[in-house]
Amino acid sequence: MTDDTNRSDASRNDAEHDDASSPYARLVGERLRSIRLQKNMSLGDVEQRSAQEFKASVLGAYERGERAISVPRLERLAKFYDVGIDQLLPRDPRRVEAGSAAPQGKLRIDVAKLSQMKGAQFTMLEKFLRMIQIQRQDFNGKVITVRAHDIRAIAVMLDVAVDEVPARLESLGLVFVPPQQSG
Repeated sequence: MTDDTNRSDASRNDAEHDDASSPYARLVGERLRSIRLQKNMSLGDVEQRSAQEFKASVLGAYERGERAISVPRLERLAKFYDVGIDQLLPRDPRRVEAGSAAPQGKLRIDVAKLSQMKGAQFTMLEKFLRMIQIQRQDFNGKVITVRAHDIRAIAVMLDVAVDEVPARLESLGLVFVPPQQSG
């Protein structure tokens, strides 16, 4: 029985390490970290609050994409975080949404045009984008590329669904389109 148990443990460990450093494992890890941070929890908090079901070191390895998480474990983690299991998975990077000017979750916004717009939502959006520029020490001030996690905040400011942000910004003329170079 001990040999069977050891083989079972070894198989489980091999399965968890298969594809561990794949790009998708890293995307899953980024998503796991994002959800944990949205819940304002440290790795230690998760370990403590889960009664050591999710060890900080193991969860950290999942988040870094160094270790692949099994589906049953992912399901338990979703229950722990009180989110749907689909929320722990990244969007399919091959899927291109209609009207999306933001390949791979990034969106370029024309801050110069935004600064000329009137209204509370535009003022709030401009302040948010200026804050990001300061954090990145990006003082060009004309265009900023926002990342997927920033797009969620922008959705709240514009009162639209996250998936609708690119189209909404495009309809407002705020998506930066580089000038075409003559060939």
